[in-house]
Amino acid sequence: MIKVAIAEDHQSLVDGINLLLKYEDDISLIGTANDGEELLQLVSKKRPHIILMDIKMPKIDGITATKNILSQYPNTKVIAFSMFDQEEAVQQMVTAGAKGYLLKNSPLEEVLTAIREVHSGNTFFDKSIKPEYVTSSSGVSTKKSILSKSEREILTLIGQGRTTSEIAAIRFTAVSTVEKHRKNMIRKLGLSGKGELLRYALEKKYDF
Repeated sequence: MIKVAIAEDHQSLVDGINLLLKYEDDISLIGTANDGEELLQLVSKKRPHIILMDIKMPKIDGITATKNILSQYPNTKVIAFSMFDQEEAVQQMVTAGAKGYLLKNSPLEEVLTAIREVHSGNTFFDKSIKPEYVTSSSGVSTKKSILSKSEREILTLIGQGRTTSEIAAIRFTAVSTVEKHRKNMIRKLGLSGKGELLRYALEKKYDF
């Protein structure tokens, strides 16, 4: 069971997400917080796996709260949940340690996808977030920082000219799983299709 906490002061939004998660067998909402201080107390008591983190919060903002929580509970994963898609906001949250970034006007189904992706070790960024806004913890802007380890490995194989079936065989996984990774990479990198993904993989084949 994925334990989720929400740091958000708009009750209607919290209620909507709560209703969404209520019918999911693998996700449980264990608590909500209206400000940063309340969130720190909640995390200390209930140890959520995933936190949906508003950036603009009273008392302690989301960036500071993310840094504080991850310094004490490094296995906790934070997904920024914000109205802002500006470069500075995205970079500050990623540098603080967030593994995902969702806009509040995203479809609620995207929340489910983000929670599951981040919990499984991947990253998830709203499709409207420009890839160049995402930075590594060192502050160096790079598109590949938004890709998971599995996606980077598959991208390398794509750059080597491997077909989806060959990649599935090499990685001992299903063809459908490789296809899913392809679609995720196309979305994350802001590409328009498999042809652009191949071109990107060929350009970056020595950089992975």
